[in-house]
Order: sequence, then structure tokens, then C-alpha cells
Amino acid sequence: MKPRLVYVHGIGGPRDAAAELDSWLRALADGARAAGHARRVLDLVQGWAAEARFAYYGDLFGVAEAQGSSDTDDETDLVGELLLEALDERLAEPVADDEIRMLRHARAQLAPEGASQGLGEAARQVLNAANTLLSVPGLRTFGGWASAGLMVGQLRQVARYLRRAEPDAKGLTLDARIRHRVEQALDPAGPTIVVAHSLGTVVSLETLHTHGERVPLLVTLGSPLGMRRAVQPKVHPQPLQVPGSVERWLNFWDRDDLVAGRPLLEKFVRPNDRSVLPVSRRIDSDGVWVHPATKYLAQPAVAGPVVEAIEAATTP
Repeated sequence: MKPRLVYVHGIGGPRDAAAELDSWLRALADGARAAGHARRVLDLVQGWAAEARFAYYGDLFGVAEAQGSSDTDDETDLVGELLLEALDERLAEPVADDEIRMLRHARAQLAPEGASQGLGEAARQVLNAANTLLSVPGLRTFGGWASAGLMVGQLRQVARYLRRAEPDAKGLTLDARIRHRVEQALDPAGPTIVVAHSLGTVVSLETLHTHGERVPLLVTLGSPLGMRRAVQPKVHPQPLQVPGSVERWLNFWDRDDLVAGRPLLEKFVRPNDRSVLPVSRRIDSDGVWVHPATKYLAQPAVAGPVVEAIEAATTP
């Protein structure tokens, strides 16, 4: 029996799920070739090695359901917290002097001393800081955003998911509807390798806590789960723990990926009953568009374990 390979995407605009699946598979194939698994490249791309699925939920972010101004303010505040925490993590590392100056300037824009929080002030502060970040060498294209407004708008999706609000006609909140999409991709029964990116790592972690079938490998890419103030306290269930179905968890982060704050997840995620803990590994790309999933998947350190997990999970 072929195992299943489920991709779970992160923040971003509407996308063609079939085209995304093809793109992610081809990136994985590139990484597999570089990892010495050239013989499996065609199997991966054609879907012969595993039944590949793309758990798409981006359309659910299309229109906010009856949001008031206070809800939007809350989302802006969380984006500000996320950026502030990411900046503090970046500033704690050795960086070039010119980058330090710009990062400090962005931080001051987010949290100006003695400034009053007038109407719309938080939104302006976040947008100004985002503009500064997009001008920092090395971070300029880490998410592939064309503007600060687009960057903030897409980061707000993290806040919308974590607010547990926006119920539909059936009373299902936005986060529940998103997890349902992932649950559908995980079913029916059978071993499943899960590769999740960005916000998708939070969605996958929460979904897998109610998934009873084997997950030989969970791979998280550019995860915000390490953000202690902006994300961690809002993830369910608490305390953070490896889902019982997960047999191995590899977490990959790139130094220039601003979203992946405090990436050593094994330091604060509790093991499951199998004593499984996340294993965090740093990768270094060429510094251009480092946050997209395809950038991670093309790395041999990422693709190699995925291909090996697929082979190990395949049964006659």
C-alpha cells in the first residue's frame, strides 16, 4: 500500500491547489535528487511513490465574517507582537551593523517610547515597521512580498486563525473550518507523511492531536510555533505536546526566515507517549525568498528524510 504525503500550506493569497501540489512535488524532487535519491524523482513527481495531497484552505480567508473594528485591532496587535518578537530574536544574533540599525529602527516604530495609541496608530506603526523590514538586506525578499501592506495583510491570517472566531452559518469558527480541510486530506486510514509550512505547522499540530492513524514523519518548515508571546500561548491544546500519532518530527528553519522565531522546538514542546520530540535543524538558502515552502523542500536536508520516510512506510 502506498503511504500518503499531505502538504499543508501557510499564509498567502488564493492559489490553485493542483498547481501548488505540482510545484511542491517538483521542489521535493529537486531536493531528493540533491540528497542522492535521483531514482525516486519520477516516482515522486508522478505520484507513484506516495499519494500526494495538498490540504488547501486559503479560500477560507477570503472574506472576514462580520468583523468589527475591535477584532481588526486585535489582529493588528497580534501582527505587531509577532514582528516585535521576531525582531528581538534577530537582534539577539550576530548581524551586520547596517542591518542592526535598520532592525532597531523597525523595533522603535513598533514600540515607540512615550507614544500614545490614538485611533489607527497601531496599524500605522505595524505598517511602517513592515516597510522598514522589507528594505533590510537579506530580509527584503524573505517572504516574497511586493509591499508592506501585502505582508501585514497575510501575516494577519495568523491572527485570524488564532482568534478562534468568525463562525459560519453552522457555528464553525474559521480555525475549525481550516482544520476540517486538513482532516479531509488525512483521511481515510493509513500511514501519512505530513509536510507543513508556516501557519500550516500550527494547523497541522492542532489537527494531528485528534488524528489516530500513523504519522511516520511530521515535517515543519518556517514554523512560528517558536514565538513564545505571539503564538505559543494561543495554540491548542496546552501545554504544547507532540501528537500521539507522530513517530518522528523534523523542524527546519532558515536564519533569514523572520517568521521562524526561537526555532528549537524541542526545548519547549513536550514528548508524546512514544517519547518523540521535535528535532530542529537549520538550513541556509541563497537568501532570496527564503520563507516559501518550495525553498525549503528543495533543500536535500529536508527532502532526503521525506523520501526515506515514504520508502519505509510503503508496504507490499
